[in-house]
Amino acid sequence: MPRSRLFIWLLKKGFPLRSFLSKFTRVPLLGRALDYMMFDGDDILYLPKDDSTVQINKPIERHGETIVPSKIVEHFVEEANYHFIMDWCICRSASKCDHYPIELGCLFLGEAAMKIDKNLGRKVTKEEALDHVRKCRDAGLVHLIGRNKLDTVWLKVGPGEKLLTICNCCDCCCLWRILPHVSSKISSKITKMPGVTVSVDDNCIGCGTCVDVCFVKAIEVVDGKSVISEACRGCGRCVILCPENAISLSIDGVKSIHDSIERIDSLVDVT
Repeated sequence: MPRSRLFIWLLKKGFPLRSFLSKFTRVPLLGRALDYMMFDGDDILYLPKDDSTVQINKPIERHGETIVPSKIVEHFVEEANYHFIMDWCICRSASKCDHYPIELGCLFLGEAAMKIDKNLGRKVTKEEALDHVRKCRDAGLVHLIGRNKLDTVWLKVGPGEKLLTICNCCDCCCLWRILPHVSSKISSKITKMPGVTVSVDDNCIGCGTCVDVCFVKAIEVVDGKSVISEACRGCGRCVILCPENAISLSIDGVKSIHDSIERIDSLVDVT
């Protein structure tokens, strides 16, 4: 059995135990070994779920510039010479997800993507890749973008600096629901977009809707009001689902978009 398909089989068998298994990353020596083997060099950004929910803290500096997080993904799709779409999402497939489309899989960019097993997906054009990420956003999925060593390991491709991962994640089945359980060193490699702030105002009635939807357990109700911790990844799901419109997500102007692009560009060459 090819390595990639063997990994898929193992993932599906072990996926229900992912939160338990992730705790081994906190064990001395073993945790360091797991970090090196699967997460070394990782830097992954969560992008806010819905561009329309983003408030701008600073004025647009140049006429015609658009400040929406999805522009980060579209920038790299436009820049890339190689595009590969997975035919399904491994996480949703392993969880038998019935809330979000399983067929909307990861998008990989960069030269290393052309080494991926053709039984797992297909090479696509730039236009097809842009259409794919739009479909993912329309379905309510959240983009994660960055360098992810785990993908180079299970896909048996490389080098890591030639593979950019764009994962399209749901709140119920995302692999990164393990973040509250993994070691702080690994957890710190998956972050919110630079310049993003999520805040709660006085309209909050402490209903707990946001607590239920937060996949990284970054929200709790204290004295009848929701409090968001530093563990927040800025995905924006709580903003959209809050029944009182008491949660807002803001971004510090165009610089946040540029900083995000420069950060990813320094890690992966997609041309």
